[in-house]
Amino acid sequence: MTSSAYARDVLQWHIDAGVDETIGDAPVNRFDLVSAPTSPPVSPSVPQRSSPPPTRPADVPPGPSGEEAVKSAYERAGKATNVDELRTALEGFDGCALKKTATNLVFYNGDPRARLMFVGEAPGAQEDRQGEPFVGPSGTLLDKMLASIGIERKDVLVSNTVFWRPPGNRTPTPQETAVCMPFMERLIELVDPDVLVTLGGPASKALLGETQGVGRLRGRWFTYETARMSHPIDATAMFHPAYLLRTPSQKRAAWQDLLGIQDKLSS
Repeated sequence: MTSSAYARDVLQWHIDAGVDETIGDAPVNRFDLVSAPTSPPVSPSVPQRSSPPPTRPADVPPGPSGEEAVKSAYERAGKATNVDELRTALEGFDGCALKKTATNLVFYNGDPRARLMFVGEAPGAQEDRQGEPFVGPSGTLLDKMLASIGIERKDVLVSNTVFWRPPGNRTPTPQETAVCMPFMERLIELVDPDVLVTLGGPASKALLGETQGVGRLRGRWFTYETARMSHPIDATAMFHPAYLLRTPSQKRAAWQDLLGIQDKLSS
């Protein structure tokens, strides 16, 4: 195998694994770290560079810094007076790197005036293709969970803490979550639900500010509030439907949580 073919295979392996960024500030030429061979070297089939390659293509401008991106997100989100304007602001926002690798923006579906709002972690492959959150097996299970307490999917609003699919369905980075959070906060403010439910650990950590796992958070009630809100919102955490599909033994706990949500909406 030639060195170029090997390099291609390694690069493709990283792409398939969801690696889309480097760790260091500058690339490292691994060939320089290998001791020189004692036998005469074979002429390389690929010309060697006299200097390290640039960290990004020359025709691609650097993106905004983390602080600049978050500031821009707050400015754009704050100007939205309804969810349609918020979607437009999000479509024109380039501060999240996930937008470059995703197929579609996945904003929300459901009723913008819903009393009950669910927020998960991030779109998956099917959500990315369709541009809708909670489709496929997870969405089907969520529909059944809601139906068990007499609620239809069209009467709630569902979204995610980030609005573009992370490559390889990996967990969103803190920076990716932080830069999307101003839009999520504004979405919650505009919907103004009676009950906010976070699905899974990352969403619970981002919105509730809690570091404990969902197993310790579920069944408890918290308050969610931003500076723009006139009143706090009752919030709780539940296991993500995708987790319940992998761990059916936790469906009993999810049923208890649904009954608690039903009671809260009735009070």
